[in-house]
Amino acid sequence: MDDVNRIEQAVVTGVAGFIGSHLAEALVEQGSQVLGIDRRHPSHDPIAAENLAGLLGHPRFTFINENLTELNLPSVAEGAGVVFHLAGVPGVRPSWGERFRDYLTSNVAVTQQVLEACIAVGVPRLVLASSSSVYGGNIDRASREEDLPVPLSPYGVTKLAAERLSLAYAIKPGTPTSVVALRYFTVYGPRQRPDMAIRRVLEAAITRRPMHLFGDGSQRRDFTYVDDAVAATIAAAFAPTRAEVVNVGGGRTFSMLHVLECAAEITGLDVPVVHEARQPGDVEATEADLTKARELLGYEPATPLVEGMSQQWKWLLSRPSHPVAALA
Repeated sequence: MDDVNRIEQAVVTGVAGFIGSHLAEALVEQGSQVLGIDRRHPSHDPIAAENLAGLLGHPRFTFINENLTELNLPSVAEGAGVVFHLAGVPGVRPSWGERFRDYLTSNVAVTQQVLEACIAVGVPRLVLASSSSVYGGNIDRASREEDLPVPLSPYGVTKLAAERLSLAYAIKPGTPTSVVALRYFTVYGPRQRPDMAIRRVLEAAITRRPMHLFGDGSQRRDFTYVDDAVAATIAAAFAPTRAEVVNVGGGRTFSMLHVLECAAEITGLDVPVVHEARQPGDVEATEADLTKARELLGYEPATPLVEGMSQQWKWLLSRPSHPVAALA
């Protein structure tokens, strides 16, 4: 990265998560000082420990184990050139019912607190993690940012609310903080969350415990390799705009049946599957129109699905909890 596009100091919320930890690793590798915030602590959260293993102790990384609702956010954000706000509660299926209050607090109210903090200390850019879930069930063509969002789950509703809230702050007269909201399309790769489809497919190949496939497998997803998502996220720090929403996808859409075929090819094993009914909030297909990402971010996805799944498979086999001997 040249000096013109160097981030001297960055804040990453949700740093103990899948994308957040990969982003922080890329930033420190490029020479940035990174302050990472997460309410999960590696001493009592195995996933946080695994995600942060390459960051803790790094001279350019500082970890703050706090809930964003209780943190003095202006003091944390002061001096940052960009705040990458990736913290939030993920997942479509768990967002129905009693857990919605947590989604509303973590995905909407906390975003407002982060925005207020950025504005108070003059942070130039906020990059917000959004989701393809805001689009809903459009299956006729690739989704464009100007399409009318029709989220089909409470989770999607909260991500859309966070987007609109951020853009409203960015265009408010006198606001020093500009915003780029990134609509990620099904990010996968090493350290992917255990509840995500590709992780569950590959885990089933290792453990021989059947993967629960919701629907008949014809549903299609635009899968984005995590390194590509991180590249787009860092590029968003420099995008010449005041308030923008941008798709981040993998460039193609694939059915779950194709994912199962790829897994069998990569692992040399059939993946045991149990079919279940499609779940509320699940959409038939997702596909990202990447025109704006190419124009505004210079983004081009570089990792084909089979290559990305192969990298995730190698990572799974390297974990102490999944030794190669498990395949015997």
